[in-house]
Amino acid sequence: MSLLVKICGLSTRDTLDAALEAGADMVGFVFFPPSPRNLGLDAAQELGARAKGRATKVALTVDVDDATLQGIVEALKPDILQLHGHETPTRLRDIKRMFGLETMKAIPVERAADLAVLPDYAAACDRILFDARAPKGATRPGGLGAVFDWQLLKNLDLTLPFMVSGGLTADNVAEAVRVTRAGGVDVSSGVERAPGIKDIDMIHAFIRAARAGAFSSEVETGSREENASKQGSGASVRILPEPKLQGTN
Repeated sequence: MSLLVKICGLSTRDTLDAALEAGADMVGFVFFPPSPRNLGLDAAQELGARAKGRATKVALTVDVDDATLQGIVEALKPDILQLHGHETPTRLRDIKRMFGLETMKAIPVERAADLAVLPDYAAACDRILFDARAPKGATRPGGLGAVFDWQLLKNLDLTLPFMVSGGLTADNVAEAVRVTRAGGVDVSSGVERAPGIKDIDMIHAFIRAARAGAFSSEVETGSREENASKQGSGASVRILPEPKLQGTN
């Protein structure tokens, strides 16, 4: 399956067009006032119409109420609601029932214990986004350029589609894909020349690097499976799976 690439925190026509022309699968828009990428509803309506039919539109919110979500949905007409706060599984189910849209829950990761919440959230949403846990005192939960230890996801047993974010850049995205085997990558600060200011050249470079990394990862996986098959056709070589973290119920 092809790697999904999401460019998040878009706020201008030029950078949105750059992401679309470079082949972004998803374009994200932030509705969180403390963020330098926060988007007003008028701008959301304009950019949402511009992206319609060209990429999956994602609305990022943080612990908002129903009325605020309603305004965002009416303006942007998103395909996915990304919940990036402390929303509970019950809240996710309520949002999905109320708006009838796909939901993606951001899970902050710093250590293995942070993955313990996966079963409950996997049962309540459509996608998972793993992001680096924000440091104490941070004014926003993501978009900080922090990287978490991707090895924590290396043998993740999760049937739900998942994406990886947190400090990704054109320089490290290929390694993130190789280690995590994620079905998608999400970038914001990694394609900015200043907080909230997207750089067109960096957007193009990131998407090229992500695609190249996904191709290399697929080739590596194919070679490994072929070698295992050849060994298995001999006498008594046995390939043992690595231990897995249980991420679904």
